[in-house]
Amino acid sequence: MDGIQLEILWSNLISIVSEQARALQRIAFSPVVRDAGDLAVGMFDPQGRMVAQAVTGTPGHINSLAAAARNIMTKYPVDTLVDGDVLIVNDPWISAGHFFDITLLTPLFHKGRIIAFFGSTIHHTDIGGYGVGAGARDVHEEGLWIPITKLYEAGKPNETLHDIIRHNVRTPDAVFGDLAAQVSSARIGSERLIALCERQGMDDIDEVAEEIFRRSEEATRASIRALPGGDYYGECTFDIPGGAVIELKAKVTIDTDAGDILIDFTGSSGASPHGINVVMNYTHAYSTFAIRSTLNPDLPNNFGSISPIKVTAPEGCIVNAKYPSPVNARHVVGMYVPFPILDALKDVVPDRVIADSSGAVWTIQIQGRDKQGEAFTSSMFNYSGGMGARKSKDGPSATCYPTGVAGVPVEVLEASIPIQFTEKQLKLGSGGAGIRKGGDGQRISFRMLTGKPWLLNAIPSRLTVPARGFNGGAPGETGRFLVSGKAVSEARKIDVEAQDVVILETPGGGGFGKA
Repeated sequence: MDGIQLEILWSNLISIVSEQARALQRIAFSPVVRDAGDLAVGMFDPQGRMVAQAVTGTPGHINSLAAAARNIMTKYPVDTLVDGDVLIVNDPWISAGHFFDITLLTPLFHKGRIIAFFGSTIHHTDIGGYGVGAGARDVHEEGLWIPITKLYEAGKPNETLHDIIRHNVRTPDAVFGDLAAQVSSARIGSERLIALCERQGMDDIDEVAEEIFRRSEEATRASIRALPGGDYYGECTFDIPGGAVIELKAKVTIDTDAGDILIDFTGSSGASPHGINVVMNYTHAYSTFAIRSTLNPDLPNNFGSISPIKVTAPEGCIVNAKYPSPVNARHVVGMYVPFPILDALKDVVPDRVIADSSGAVWTIQIQGRDKQGEAFTSSMFNYSGGMGARKSKDGPSATCYPTGVAGVPVEVLEASIPIQFTEKQLKLGSGGAGIRKGGDGQRISFRMLTGKPWLLNAIPSRLTVPARGFNGGAPGETGRFLVSGKAVSEARKIDVEAQDVVILETPGGGGFGKA
């Protein structure tokens, strides 16, 4: 296959998955999907290898979706599926690390056989159980666990599964609306791929997929071989809700002979009693993202480009959670995974790494009843601190590395739930000083218009341990989380009075180079 033909086919494949993602966002009920883009969409070959991903979503979702597709196919190989089947799973160890992320995988039949799969993972508004917080004591308290099964069988809904889901979530209409958006978007992708095959005279995408994998893997290995080989060590320290301090350590081994990179998290903190533990899929997802974004970020992200990057961690540590560890707030630790890797690489590729950032987005979930007595659960909304500075650029403010999730607009939230925002501004000067300055955090305040007490799940971090600067850069400021003026750092859900005002001051990013 010549380069021109491959480029034409590749641009078509990217257009297909991007249209699938746009359709999913347009159709979705939840603001966290529709407005914040908390989703991932991908196209897979019949072996479950990711061929292309949409240019949206988070690394934690897309690279976990890449693993989930192959895991799903171990239970449902291609010869067990029929046209109209839709597979579903939210098992944390099979897909994206917690129950809220539901993965759907739809086989595409063309001329009587499966030629591809279309998959998506999105964060659902509610999945029952504890909510998006760290207070559950084991995974069974955290919500509805959906094993690998069929949501639709030969085009007909699995009524038993539908009933189970409907009776175990607080907002069934929103959940089924988002599931329908996932199903519909996969149908759009399928229609577009069949049209491409007919236009190009292809029976399947096997040849183009193999060429994409081959070229991507060769390019990744070539970029690894261009680095100085050896072992490099990095670490990152941060605090979590409740005040505990977590340490992540990474050894990055660059094997220039094989063109491989091995990341080993031995020495990292052990499992937490709170729901912040991270499954290996999620750790692998953010580890590969850290390497890919520093080596060759312009290279397409697919099975071939990820293959040379290996990740390992001791079973049962905080980044390789063992059943039945609670995991619903796994992003609190998982979004810090890239930082010890970047720390290890700062002397290898100093012009491509960033200083420590604010870390995980501050996730807020609200539950209560409005003045009419109707129950509501907020769509999760996220607020970022400052990003760490780079050698050549200041860190962006109110921008969270490494996730791609945006904050849901204030206006959307105020229209969705009984909430009023009273302040939202940058916290100027909170980024660390340096030749290049760390990004600033932000200050947000809100109150609920319920007229009665309500429940708050809040998961702030870096309240006591700041983001480090690199090469002499100063650390960023720590954050603050206040309820009516009182500092709060809880790993559990808290009761809030009707008149209370909640204030979030997110951390600043570290500076780069001594000012």
